[in-house]
Amino acid sequence: MKTSTTILGILGAAAAGAVLGVLFAPDKGSNTRKKISDKSKDYGDNIKTKFDGIVSNIKSNGKEIIEEGKAKFSQAKEDFNTLKDDAKAIKSNY
Repeated sequence: MKTSTTILGILGAAAAGAVLGVLFAPDKGSNTRKKISDKSKDYGDNIKTKFDGIVSNIKSNGKEIIEEGKAKFSQAKEDFNTLKDDAKAIKSNY
């Protein structure tokens, strides 16, 4: 089982437990709805913060990977041109 699936399952179970706990609490309906609304906003904000962090991490890693790829491509291009020049020099000697 993937770690992300496990984490989502745990978060879902925790959210369901929180909702059920609030629903069965001995409180007025308006207070219960307000508590559910507040908890939903808190969970939403928490998830958004974590998601933004993940997206930021992916972007920064992606930029690093692209820059590394460009550098390796440039080096390979230089190596190819060097080999090509060496081959021309060898050919002209024969």
